[in-house]
Amino acid sequence: MQEPWSSPLVDAIKERFGDQFVKAYRFIGQNQIELKKDRIVEILTFLRDNDIVPFNYLVDETAVHWPKDEQFEIVYILYSFSKNEHVRLKMRIKEWEVIESAVPVWTTADWLEREVYDMFGVRYANHPNLTRILLPEDWVGHPLRKDYDIRLQDVEWVRKHLGIDSGQKYYVGEARDEDPGYITPSD
Repeated sequence: MQEPWSSPLVDAIKERFGDQFVKAYRFIGQNQIELKKDRIVEILTFLRDNDIVPFNYLVDETAVHWPKDEQFEIVYILYSFSKNEHVRLKMRIKEWEVIESAVPVWTTADWLEREVYDMFGVRYANHPNLTRILLPEDWVGHPLRKDYDIRLQDVEWVRKHLGIDSGQKYYVGEARDEDPGYITPSD
């Protein structure tokens, strides 16, 4: 259950970035701040450099796919070594929106953002090398999206590069024809 979270850090964020602030709360013991995406690099820089709780480490950057809502929730988990505190930042973007890269603030964001791009298809502006990091460049789709049907994985890529049949029952375009009970991810 969410409970409101107030602190000198939250007050400083509200004062400096009030137009970007959505809410701050604690959820299962974790401090969380929801923000708008428009000034994310400024906000991340402030969180890294402030004197209240300097978050000097980007622990993780990931995404959650919400196909019926605002599409993606981008999540940053930050840690302060000097204060031994974590904070989770969240912001929502539409599928077609591009979010500014955090690489200028933390170089560790480089590979984390490449993974988010690879698995979810989220695009980052001003990223130095926004290419796939886990899957091959010619892979079709983004497998951690909720609308990615594993039965329709990129069987053509598997055939072309591995020379084997992937073992999947359905191939792109054939599932509905072969199985009248087939349910698409949007059903």
